[in-house]
Amino acid sequence: MNRLLDAARWVALAVVAAFVVRVLVADWAEFWHTLHSIAWPAAVLSLAALAASIAVSTYGWQVVVDGLGDRVGYRRGARICLVGQLGKYVPGSVWAYLLQMELGRKAGVSRARIFTGSLVQFGIGLVAALLLSVFALPVAGPARWLLVLLPIGLVALHPRVLAWGTGLVLRVLRRDPQPRSLSLPAIGRAFGASVLAWSLQGLHLWLLAPSVGFPSCVGAMAIAMTAGTFAFLLPSGAGVREAVLVALLGTAGFTAGQALAFALVSRVMFTVADVLTALLAVAGQRTSSYTTASALR
Repeated sequence: MNRLLDAARWVALAVVAAFVVRVLVADWAEFWHTLHSIAWPAAVLSLAALAASIAVSTYGWQVVVDGLGDRVGYRRGARICLVGQLGKYVPGSVWAYLLQMELGRKAGVSRARIFTGSLVQFGIGLVAALLLSVFALPVAGPARWLLVLLPIGLVALHPRVLAWGTGLVLRVLRRDPQPRSLSLPAIGRAFGASVLAWSLQGLHLWLLAPSVGFPSCVGAMAIAMTAGTFAFLLPSGAGVREAVLVALLGTAGFTAGQALAFALVSRVMFTVADVLTALLAVAGQRTSSYTTASALR
């Protein structure tokens, strides 16, 4: 089974590489011109918007984890969430969850609670993305199906439905159910954080490609990032996210080369923002520990 998965990953990576090379060869001049057209102030602000989106998303994760037990707090939660999510850059969707669970255990939070919190936050983010993705699609097309699925997603966020769903997953994994269920206010705060995080990611794309409307950028990022999340064979959804962005930006009038330039710049910025926020979380935790130790002397 492991050999089949490894083979599938290599095939997927080869397909992604072929797609990128094909577009670059066909539209190299437009690709290079588009890269040079991005002004550095816009790039800096775009990166800042990404960092802000990650901070807001982390808050939503922390709200969910806090709602399942004793308070973890933002600083401790950020270290678990942000450092743990770097595991998504390893092929396979489970590594980020496993790393977060291990970091949570070392911080005194049970693995089951961290896993449940991450799973619930993923579901909340998925419903928020479903809501915002309508902005990037024509109402007469696939958006009609999204509008049908949206009420189902909102119902799934009800505390009783969430408790039943997470309990079922934990039983399948042979883990004890969580002693506390999420409250509706906690779910509401986490959902609001997800909407704001997606919006900030849309702002990141809009700063790079301002000719695209801001709502369309928000919807495009929600669709692309969600599609990349489901591409578990690839590290951080590499290739899938870019292909979706190229397709969606193409509907806004960009050529394949121009759209790919924005998609690749976005990918690099995401990696930089992920690493920077993780480093800041670790530095903040160490600073807090040093301050506490000094106060006790």
